[in-house]
Amino acid sequence: MTDKWAKGIEVFDAVYGKGSSSMVEAAPRSDYLNETVEHLFGDIWGANALSIRDKRLMVIGATTMLGRADLLEIQIAGAIVNGEITDEQFEEMKMLMLFYAGAGNTTALVRGIDAARKRAADLAAAN
Repeated sequence: MTDKWAKGIEVFDAVYGKGSSSMVEAAPRSDYLNETVEHLFGDIWGANALSIRDKRLMVIGATTMLGRADLLEIQIAGAIVNGEITDEQFEEMKMLMLFYAGAGNTTALVRGIDAARKRAADLAAAN
């Protein structure tokens, strides 16, 4: 294990919740996985100018524009586990994105929030 890998794993758990990195560590190592853990998490998510919450809000906005409820679920579950976004803020987020991302993409956000609440509850129960 390299120092960059270890840092990436540490940041991965900070982003998605303690123990979340177990799914990454169980995966077969590849150039793609190394780049994701070492660069995306270790360098980019691990940089300090923006907080994890700031980065997550940007990713949620961009992912809402893609209409990807599955990817939104992952980000939003991390936000819930880390206590970064309240239920009131999720409701406000839905209204804002309705006008900036459109109704169809915001429906994906709503589905992502609903699925993430279940995922976060399952993670909390497991820990």
